[in-house]
Amino acid sequence: MAERDEALLTRARALEQAIGEIGTTLDETTTCRELAAFLARHLHASVTVDLLDDPGGPVRRAASAGAADGGVRRAASARAADSAGVGAPGPAGRGEDLGGSHDPSLAVPLAVHGEDPLGTAIVTRPGGPGFSADEVAVLRHTARLAARHLGHARRLAATEDTALHLQRALVAEPGRPHPNLEIAGGYLPAGPRALVGGDWFETVRLHFGRSLLVVGDVMGHGLDAAVDMNAYRTVLREVAATDLPPHRVLRHLDSVVAEDEARRPATCLLVRVDPARGAATFANAGHMPPAVFGADGSAEIVDLPVGPPLGTGVGGYEPTTRSLAPGETLLIFTDGLVERRGEDIDVSLARLAALRLTAGSGPEQIVEEVLRRLDAHHAEDDVAVLAARIRARPGS
Repeated sequence: MAERDEALLTRARALEQAIGEIGTTLDETTTCRELAAFLARHLHASVTVDLLDDPGGPVRRAASAGAADGGVRRAASARAADSAGVGAPGPAGRGEDLGGSHDPSLAVPLAVHGEDPLGTAIVTRPGGPGFSADEVAVLRHTARLAARHLGHARRLAATEDTALHLQRALVAEPGRPHPNLEIAGGYLPAGPRALVGGDWFETVRLHFGRSLLVVGDVMGHGLDAAVDMNAYRTVLREVAATDLPPHRVLRHLDSVVAEDEARRPATCLLVRVDPARGAATFANAGHMPPAVFGADGSAEIVDLPVGPPLGTGVGGYEPTTRSLAPGETLLIFTDGLVERRGEDIDVSLARLAALRLTAGSGPEQIVEEVLRRLDAHHAEDDVAVLAARIRARPGS
């Protein structure tokens, strides 16, 4: 009896350790490696973990640990294609024999009760003793534990993918400005495991050859932020169609959004470009200031009064107008382009202002070069960028 109590205590300790060691991240490959390492250490066996990316599809090797015997690996790989059950121990407690090998092997599905298996874990003892009932119990439990974490990771990845496709679709289809403007835009999500944010840009045609350029950033991340971003964009298009000046568009948008308590606050920068006058009028709701690149490739940060973010209901937005010559390119962007963790925002903006690009670069070249020079592809937050330049008139 004392021997059995000791065995149960050993099993309980192993399961407790498994909870702390398996599923420490939301990365499925890491989870598989943690499972393999845990089983190899506790069962003194060679372990391989194969995953199914799609039900009924081919398996792929995700992790392995312990002794590496070629014949055992081939037999285990064949067994991995059938993830419906566990190799039952024989009369002497040995695992089911695979592929004619004399090594005891067990294969268990990575599955939570009632769900389809996500893969298979195979443990093998080359020439070793069979698996005890307690060891089989540990194997089954850890396989279910890993499957639960893998399920969470895949559901999160699906949500991220939905949000990313929604945001990319919205950002990729802005309204068309007047043909007297050359524009180029770019959107980069944060790192591969970060939730997508609510960054966006937009262009709206106005009367008399003018265009409204917009960049905004809904606070937070995930699908909700992307949905709120779409709501902001829809309301802005409706308000902008009235041809109000930018600061009054922000004021109206702020009041509309403030009435919906479920809507997340957002920062927003509006620029109304008038090519005929060679002028740009700005209004800022808590957003990053724009930059203007001269024909010689030098950059300047435009100093603007900053009002509160949208959704507060406070208002208080002021217009600012500056000239915009045909050779100059306006760049508006979200904070992910310049902000760096632990760095003062003035230092971040100074880095942008210090850029010297190739003289005569167009909007597309400027977007590409700014993203590259500021290493935006490795930014900690989403990045949305829109560049615009007044198109030179024929003969001018």
